[in-house]
Amino acid sequence: MKPIVVIGFLGTQLDAGQGAGRWNKWRPTVSLAQHDDMVVARIELLHTRKHTALAELVKADIAAVSPETTVHLVPFDLEDPWDFGEVYTRLYDWARAYPFQPEREQYWTHITTGTHVAQICMFLLSESRVVPGVLAQTSPPRKQRQGDAGKVALIDLDLSRYDPIARRFDADQRDAVAFLKSGIATRNARFNALIDEIERVAVRSRAPILLVGPTGAGKSFLARRMFELKQARHQVTGPFVEVNCATLRGDGAASTLFGHKKGSFTGAASDRAGLLRTAHQGALFLDEIGELGLDEQAMLLKAIEEKRFFPVGADKEVESDFQLIAGTHRDLRRDVAQGRFREDLFARINLWTYDLPGLAQRPEDIEPNLDHLLALHAAENHRVVRFNAEARTAYLRFAQSPEAIWRGNFRDLSASVTRLATLADGGRIAVALVEAEIARLRWLWKHEGTGASVAADDEVDLEVLLGEEKFAALDLFDRLQLEAVVRVCRQSRSLSDAGRRLFQATREQRSVVNDADRLRKYLAKFKLEWSQTMNAQETT
Repeated sequence: MKPIVVIGFLGTQLDAGQGAGRWNKWRPTVSLAQHDDMVVARIELLHTRKHTALAELVKADIAAVSPETTVHLVPFDLEDPWDFGEVYTRLYDWARAYPFQPEREQYWTHITTGTHVAQICMFLLSESRVVPGVLAQTSPPRKQRQGDAGKVALIDLDLSRYDPIARRFDADQRDAVAFLKSGIATRNARFNALIDEIERVAVRSRAPILLVGPTGAGKSFLARRMFELKQARHQVTGPFVEVNCATLRGDGAASTLFGHKKGSFTGAASDRAGLLRTAHQGALFLDEIGELGLDEQAMLLKAIEEKRFFPVGADKEVESDFQLIAGTHRDLRRDVAQGRFREDLFARINLWTYDLPGLAQRPEDIEPNLDHLLALHAAENHRVVRFNAEARTAYLRFAQSPEAIWRGNFRDLSASVTRLATLADGGRIAVALVEAEIARLRWLWKHEGTGASVAADDEVDLEVLLGEEKFAALDLFDRLQLEAVVRVCRQSRSLSDAGRRLFQATREQRSVVNDADRLRKYLAKFKLEWSQTMNAQETT
């Protein structure tokens, strides 16, 4: 067993006592050396210089009861032992200079003696592992008798060691994840893993967060939920400020974001604070950040890094401390390469980047979101609406098929449910209503003025893709099936995404799910690879 080293303050009241009577009272520092079942090898006893005489007496008393214990007196010059800043700084400096050897010794931080401020500082130093070890909390016996040392309780601040606390943390994390998802029991593994990580980042970091995804994928909603989660944890005191950068144009863009001084440009009749200052101590959500001009990008970078910036027309900087959450449907990497987005700003906001999948890439989540939207409609309109079994099956069959492209993502789904719930007679959505809604969605998703379905994409020319000889050797059955597969590949973001859409009906019946490998093997039958199925524009 490693020798025990105790670090603690001298108790000017509890450790005090003169004459033989002092042995009839419980003195916490002395009690550390009075336990028969443990031997303290060394005590680092911190004390102010004016209490040196008391420290010497305590040292002598410990030597009398435990000759094996060495007491090292550490004098501290404190002008005010109740000044938190002074006490913490002195203790921190001492601990940083102390030659800890955790591989050879075990360290106990004694927290019964000293001022409340000193005990708080000792706790913080142990929690941050500046002092490596555990807390030792001594307590007196119920009835004080000579030689009764009381008790010593050891507290390890590594909370993962405590099962009840760990379970509570796990439960809190599950609640936070459910909050971010609005209680929707989503099934998509990629999306669930993404939300799990976002929860941890949201409550542990104030660094910028970048949400990437198509219009309607939920970027704005998720940004607000992250803010509300931080607000519930008392991590922010300011407001949530949201602006769509696509609506900002010309001189008004800088004025809206950074504010302006009166008279700085035509129409500036009074001072304006700007949204960055409004978001002080809160969160600023800049949706479609890729639409900002290069000048505004440069000003934003300074505001993020330095927490200060110049309003338009101002000679004096102002300050604002906010967390930035940015959203975009663009590939900012491409915009950086083409000079449309500043590389330094992208590097600053790219620490935590999350690509939110669109609804078409999460077909298994359509059903729980459908139920959630119907529940919201019932709460808002005080009218419960349900599907008939056949109608529900018909709607989900279409909604989860490759034909349903969900161009507007959750906005499209929400609008669809609203129409169905509004038109449902007697609170029941029947097959006829579903068929009419499917026809409406097909019409909405057609190319404007062409009548061609967006879901069909460009026509698949297998002869060009395979070559004349291979194409001629295919049966009509194989041609039709391969055309449909290639079309789905072109509508998907990745091989895995295409596999999920193609094998959705049977994937839950398999013990091992590897849709990407299954699709890869199918394409290999025709000597094709995933990259070859892409349109020329998509592969560049």
